Amino acid sequence: MRGVLREGSPVASKYEFIDEMRLDTVEYAYSVEYMCNRLDVSRSGYYEWRGRPESATAQRRDELKLLIKKAFEDSDGTYGYRRIHAQLHRWGHAAGLELVRRIMRELGLEPCQPKPKRFGLTKGTTGPVPDLVGRNFTADAPGRKLVGDIT
Repeated sequence: MRGVLREGSPVASKYEFIDEMRLDTVEYAYSVEYMCNRLDVSRSGYYEWRGRPESATAQRRDELKLLIKKAFEDSDGTYGYRRIHAQLHRWGHAAGLELVRRIMRELGLEPCQPKPKRFGLTKGTTGPVPDLVGRNFTADAPGRKLVGDIT
């Protein structure tokens, strides 16, 4: 709700701020009348705004939120906004790439790509490795004891 007190901010954003800070929803909040006076909006306008039906854009965004959640869950949380956008297009729902990205951010959907499988060239041994040298690294002649350290 940044920018509510800034000059030229839309009235709808002020009404949203008042709606979030009403006395009956938040402890230690101000009354609607007090906030309307401070934000320089009419109280009757606020109550009229609350009673309005949801706009077509808001309804479309709610529908997109459901579709994006479904596509994200179907992918086991691995699809990012580009793949979700392509999935929506395959389902026949037009939405911009940035809109999909913004809605995913609002919903807190972060894709997680699985780590690729790594294959090793050697087989691991089970149990402790035997100490064939017996911790004695001295030799009688060159080339008799060959040891190495990979650390």
